Amino acid sequence: MGYPRTRFARWRYALKPASWPKLFVPATVGQALGVVQLGRVDLAAALVGFALTFLLLAFIVLLNDWADREVDALKRRRFPDGCSPKTIPDGILPARAVLGGGLAAGALALSLAAFAQGWLNRPLLLGAVAGCLLLFAGYSLPPLRLNYRGGGELLEMLGVGGALPWTMAYVQGGLGVEGYLWLPRAGAVLPGLMLLALASAVASGLSDEVSDREGGKTTLATSLGNAFARRLTELSVALGALAWIVAGLVSSEVPAVVAVVAAAVVLYRLRRVVALSAAAVTNAFRAQAAYKAALHAAIWDGGRALALLLVLHRLWLATAS
Repeated sequence: MGYPRTRFARWRYALKPASWPKLFVPATVGQALGVVQLGRVDLAAALVGFALTFLLLAFIVLLNDWADREVDALKRRRFPDGCSPKTIPDGILPARAVLGGGLAAGALALSLAAFAQGWLNRPLLLGAVAGCLLLFAGYSLPPLRLNYRGGGELLEMLGVGGALPWTMAYVQGGLGVEGYLWLPRAGAVLPGLMLLALASAVASGLSDEVSDREGGKTTLATSLGNAFARRLTELSVALGALAWIVAGLVSSEVPAVVAVVAAAVVLYRLRRVVALSAAAVTNAFRAQAAYKAALHAAIWDGGRALALLLVLHRLWLATAS
């Protein structure tokens, strides 16, 4: 492939638009939980929430590339045809620019949160966004660097599947919250969302198994192998769908039909993931790409269905009353 030439194209490439749903889908589910809480859609809160999500995404993507530049360079040398060009090793952007861009995105996220917590009356917002930044920084930045020491997948599960949608739910529906322990009324769906985020995190290490091991990174794929990582990925997806069904049964704010339909979307898509699993062995990069594309379809389509149905049900109740 040809490398991007213009400055805009280089930054766009560095921000990896194809991966944006990984954060925007959980953020959308969080916004839907906020609509359930509030009883209507607050457009200003939605705008702030998605702007914060973009800034958090830029922070994560750019700083993770900066932290992984040596391992990425190793993979490019080891498998020049096995992966797409890497932002820093292939000279698409210099390391200093990537680091500066990531830090600037984090600073802008904190600034927007500081402004919006007064404007939207969300007194916990700055702390929530700071907490998200710390969680995401702990993934690959010192002193924690959990993606190098083991535990990166669990941290991603907590951050992407828990902290981010919780924050977005608070942005959208946080009026009237008291104290510092707060959960959205429809928060019973969060365990399922975290399990789906875990599946995505585990699968992301499949294509980097060899280079990560040689570069000193400790992931589930490097520690327990490709086959175990694939089985855990598929099990986490199934358990995530089951957790949504349970949420529909135990929570008065999550209609059973909504939970079942969203879970059915995930399980239907999971069939394709399982069918592609056997071919996605170590260093089978094209097969792994197809496997992960099917996995993302299961997670993202299920999340979109859940968010849409929660919002439509809540607005229907508001209209009926």
